[in-house]
Amino acid sequence: MLAFAVIFINLALLSYTIGVWSEKRSGQLQMKHLAYFGLGLLFDTVGTTFMKLLAESTVLNLHGITGLIALVLMFFHTVWASFVLWRKKENQIKQFHKFSLLVWILWLVPYSCCGSNIMSSC
Repeated sequence: MLAFAVIFINLALLSYTIGVWSEKRSGQLQMKHLAYFGLGLLFDTVGTTFMKLLAESTVLNLHGITGLIALVLMFFHTVWASFVLWRKKENQIKQFHKFSLLVWILWLVPYSCCGSNIMSSC
């Protein structure tokens, strides 16, 4: 189960990173970016579920708290991207990358906080 957790969390990192940085490079939010955000959210949710099943304790530690916050932010980010694309306001479409980068950076905190000691010392 640990292997699945690692695979899905890394797929989340890959998908979310592609979405965020390709949006930044293109200069505007597009449907393909939203698709990558959605995949990142899906993979992160699956990976987090596997990690939760592996956890020996129900007590939230630093990794668990920051991970939950990051997952909620990813969800909000994906929903907001959908809303921005639906409204078709050019200024919001062109400025959305600033929010995307912020969420991506915050998502990296739980991803990197425990590095080699998954959930043991965080």
